[in-house]
Amino acid sequence: MDIYKKRIYSVSAFFHDIFAVLKKPGLALGVLWGISLNPRFRERLFLAVISVNRCRYCTYFHTRSALHSGLTRDDVQRLLTGVVENVPVEEVNALLYALHWADTNGRPDSQARADLVEAYGAKKSRAIEMALLLIRIGSLCGNSFDYLLFRLSCGRWGLSKT
Repeated sequence: MDIYKKRIYSVSAFFHDIFAVLKKPGLALGVLWGISLNPRFRERLFLAVISVNRCRYCTYFHTRSALHSGLTRDDVQRLLTGVVENVPVEEVNALLYALHWADTNGRPDSQARADLVEAYGAKKSRAIEMALLLIRIGSLCGNSFDYLLFRLSCGRWGLSKT
């Protein structure tokens, strides 16, 4: 049986993240509805996190969503491989932070967070971090579901190339 290599949720981490969203429902809805962040910017952030967590469901859904919001196929492909190029200059710091945030499993170092707040201000930084948390929840839930399929099928299901 192959080894399942994607990051998945522990029960405690799942509830920690869910409660973090439930504490700030207005912020979460503002991010999802495109009020707190421009939809193209939000999708770029989502794709950066997806490039690390590699959830196949999120890759499919957010590729379509990003294309619908105006990103090109090349933009999407670069972001899904973790490459931050040809993006608006004002988004570079946030996208690099998103990659770091995902690489550290949602535990960025304090200097990286301070740099984010300095670049975007406290309010926008909170919206950026909420976007990262929302896509983390989606991608780790997708990966956890795939892990369940993987275990139940003795490794035949639940694996993908992404």
